[in-house]
Amino acid sequence: MPDYLPHTPDEVTSMLDFLGLDSLEHLFAHVPNALKLTQGLRLPDGESEPDVAERFKHYTNANKATLSEMVCFAGGGSYDHEVPAVVKSLGSRAEFVTAYTPYQPEVAQGVLQAIFEYQTMIARLSGLSIANASLYDGATALVEAVNMAAGSTGKETLLISSGVHPHWRAVVHTFAKGTGHRVVEVPLVDGRTEWSKVSSSDLAKGAAVVAAYPNYLGVLEDLSVAKDLSIRADALFVVAGDPVAAGVLKTAGQWGADVFVGEGQPFGTALAFGGPYLGLFACTLDQIRRLPGRLVGETVDTRDRRAFVTTLRAREQDIRREKATSNVCTNQTLMAVTAAIQLGWLGTYGMREVATRCAQGARYTFDQLVGIDGVAPISTQPFFREFALRTPQEASTVLERLAGEGFLGGLALSALGGPDGSVIANDWEHTLIIAVTERRTKFEIDEFATAFAKAVK
Repeated sequence: MPDYLPHTPDEVTSMLDFLGLDSLEHLFAHVPNALKLTQGLRLPDGESEPDVAERFKHYTNANKATLSEMVCFAGGGSYDHEVPAVVKSLGSRAEFVTAYTPYQPEVAQGVLQAIFEYQTMIARLSGLSIANASLYDGATALVEAVNMAAGSTGKETLLISSGVHPHWRAVVHTFAKGTGHRVVEVPLVDGRTEWSKVSSSDLAKGAAVVAAYPNYLGVLEDLSVAKDLSIRADALFVVAGDPVAAGVLKTAGQWGADVFVGEGQPFGTALAFGGPYLGLFACTLDQIRRLPGRLVGETVDTRDRRAFVTTLRAREQDIRREKATSNVCTNQTLMAVTAAIQLGWLGTYGMREVATRCAQGARYTFDQLVGIDGVAPISTQPFFREFALRTPQEASTVLERLAGEGFLGGLALSALGGPDGSVIANDWEHTLIIAVTERRTKFEIDEFATAFAKAVK
C-alpha cells in the first residue's frame, strides 16, 4: 500500500518559505538529537486494505459472541435498554451526526432547538429548574457538580457516599488531586450509606454531600438523611441518580437536591464498548451562574420570531484558568439529541412503563436466583433494576461459565477495583451485580436462572 502524504511538496515549500526556513530539518531543529529517530522502526511492511480487514475479522471472531447473540444481565452504569427504530433513524440523520456545539445561532437554529428540548426534558426528569446542554458522561458530570459546590460554598471537603459508582468516585479523586479538594467517602452498611460515620469536623468543612439513587449495588436509600446532613453542613446536596428510575420513583428535586447528575446512556445510546456516553446535569436557579458547559435559551430575533441561542455565559469564561467556574467548553450534542428523541418518543407514560418493567423483571430475577443453594443477597434493602448477590464460586468464574451458556451474566464487583467500604472485604470477590432492563423476557430470565444454578456449583 503506498504512503499517504497529506501535504504536497509545493505546500511544504510554501510553508517553509513563510517561516523563513530552508528545510524540514530546520523546522525541527529545536528537538534534541537524543529524541530524534535515527533509523527505521523495523516494522513489517504494510498490508493492503482488504488484508487488514480480514486480519481484524479474524481477531473479532476470536471474541465471545456479540451482545446481539448473548442475553445481557450486565449493568453497573451501562445498560441494555431498547433503542426504538425511530430513535435510530432520526438520531442518525446527517444534520445531527455532523453537528458540533452550535456557537453560531444564525446557522444552527435546528440543533439549538433540539438541545433546548433536551434541556427541558432533563429538567423535568430531574425535578430541577435548569439543565445544561449535556456533559461527557456521568462521572465528569459528578466532577462538575462537586466543583460547583466547592465554588459556591468556599469549602473544600466533599462527603461522598460509597454507594456512588466506584469509577465515578475514582474520577472525583483524580480531579481532586489537581483542585486540592479533600474527598471523604462514607461507608455502606447493609447496602445503605452510614451517614452517622461522618465526623463533626468533616461536616463543618463539607462543600457537598453526594448520594446515589439507587446506589451502585442497586439499593434504594432514604435520601432525606443525606439532605438533612447537607443542611447542617450548609453544603450543596448532589444526587447521582438513575434517570430511568425517575419514571416511577422520586426525582432528585423531590429529594431536595441542589444538583442532579446522571448517565444518559439508557436513552438511545448503544453500549458501544463504554462510550461515547452522555452526562446529565441539572441544578437549582441559585446555581445557574456556575453551570458548567453550554446552556441554550429561548428568545426572539429582530423580526420578533421565536429563536434559540446559547445564553447567560460566554465561551471565554471557560478558559480563564483558575478563575473559571468550569473548563468544559462543549457538550455531547449527538447523544443529547438522541436522548431527546427517545424521551420524546416514550413520553411520561412510556417512561413509567420502562421503569416498571425494569423493576418487575429485577424482582422476578432476584426471587429466582436467591432460591439457588449458596446464593444470597448482599443487602436486605429494596432495589430498583439492579441487585448484588453473594455467590459460592468467585463471581468472575460464575460469569465465565454463564458466557459459555450464552449469557452476559452481570458484573463482578472485583472488576470495579476491589473492596472499598461498599461491601464486606471478604465477600467482594464473590459479589455479583445483576441488572434487568425492560428487554428481558420471562423466558430469558427463567433460562438464565437455570444456567446460573449450574454456574455456581
